[in-house]
Amino acid sequence: MRCISYVNCTNGVRLEFMRETDLPECGVARFLLLFDGPWATLIVRELMHGPQRFGQLREALPGISAHTLTNRLRMFEARGLVTRTSYAEIPPRVVYELTELGWSLRSVLDAMYEWGMTAPASTFIAAPVLEGGGRSVKKGT
Repeated sequence: MRCISYVNCTNGVRLEFMRETDLPECGVARFLLLFDGPWATLIVRELMHGPQRFGQLREALPGISAHTLTNRLRMFEARGLVTRTSYAEIPPRVVYELTELGWSLRSVLDAMYEWGMTAPASTFIAAPVLEGGGRSVKKGT
């Protein structure tokens, strides 16, 4: 990888103001322009199960706010990762579905899943922090 840090890669340009000439050289930094928080990846994961309505996505993602879900879905639609189909029914029905570009993230999510399942459990558990910033270490008995 050529990039040293995300900040250096993006030069501080916000996504909504980014032009093609502003795109980071680093592929990881480009990825993080769209997937910079936990909800983005989890939304895509849920859409991998097939087309979903807004309420189904909210139910599958406990803790996500309607505001966050709406904003992420709009961004994904604008970037070509998701399609939004609105049906003229009473009550109105809106369905979100991954596009071909969205489906191309499958291998990324599969790799994340594999890593998450094979990494030691201790990787995900915070070690107690000692005074002075050190970490506690268990000594063998």
